[in-house]
Amino acid sequence: MSKRIRVLVVDDSLLLRKAISKILGEDPGIEVVGAAKDAYEARDMIKQLHPDVLTLDIEMPGMNGLVFLRNLMRLHPMPVVMVSTHTTQGGEATLEALDIGAFDVVAKPTGGASLNVQGYGQEIVDKVKAAAQAPVRRLADLRAAGTMAGGSVSIGGRKLADPGRVIAIGASTGGTEAVRIVLDSLPAEIPGVVITQHIPGSFSAQFAKRLNASSKLNVKEAEDGEPIKPGHAYVAPGNMHLLVTRSGGVLRCTLSDGPPVSQHKPSVDVLFESVAKAIGEKAVAVLMTGMGVDGAQGLLQLRQAGAVTICQDEKTSVVWGMPGEAVRLGASERIIPLQKIAEEIISGLVAPRT
Repeated sequence: MSKRIRVLVVDDSLLLRKAISKILGEDPGIEVVGAAKDAYEARDMIKQLHPDVLTLDIEMPGMNGLVFLRNLMRLHPMPVVMVSTHTTQGGEATLEALDIGAFDVVAKPTGGASLNVQGYGQEIVDKVKAAAQAPVRRLADLRAAGTMAGGSVSIGGRKLADPGRVIAIGASTGGTEAVRIVLDSLPAEIPGVVITQHIPGSFSAQFAKRLNASSKLNVKEAEDGEPIKPGHAYVAPGNMHLLVTRSGGVLRCTLSDGPPVSQHKPSVDVLFESVAKAIGEKAVAVLMTGMGVDGAQGLLQLRQAGAVTICQDEKTSVVWGMPGEAVRLGASERIIPLQKIAEEIISGLVAPRT
């Protein structure tokens, strides 16, 4: 019998501590070794109980979750799954936590005292299990990749801002920082970029805002029917699928409230398949770090349609699930480290297709 994953639950709400502990404890592969009401109690319990994974509330009295996470990643790095509220403030804090080095995030279940945990349980179980298997990534790992990328890739005066082309990017666990690194390395004079990042529904607007603050592209949350313009990037809204469609000869963002695909909404497969249908060989598509298989089949469709297809390599991925599956399927034309992906995108735009 394989060793069970030892989990410490940290949340200032007694109700949530009990609910999360119960959900995790019911899985035979997980052992909840303790539950702490604040960061100080968590600090002591980590020393005593040696958990493999932490679930951590962001908003706690005394030392908040972000301060605690910074200290933890500096002194005792370990996999952490953040538990955050569906608020603007919660979204900003969550993205900061992911930048600091948290493995992933789950939104708190809604419903007050009744705690609507339908569908929530499997998500947190899956993320805790994935966190336990992934190598611990300090903030410095991704920051180093960003530094190595060395600013914008040069396009040497070439005219690449073709409104008939699109760059499509899909990512999940580890993607919020990885996508930022790629976008920060891209020049403004390129075709429109469409992005599906698995992220809790209320956090996508903050994610787009953070990307816009550092990128040379104009980054925003996608709106239904808006034209895809060169020099702009469009992020799928949380809980809505993003598709690329052609209307009146113009490529547009189309939002769909359809059911989850590949267990996700928004789904990378939905985005990639729509791009394959809309423009085929005129696309450049990138599948980045993430758990699961979403995007692999869509990337295969893109490759079969003649598009340039790129996967992030295993070494620089926080989790090599989605890109790994794409490689297994033969969907990826190029397997590239994170710090070289922007350069490869430009190469894909420049090189003629045979």
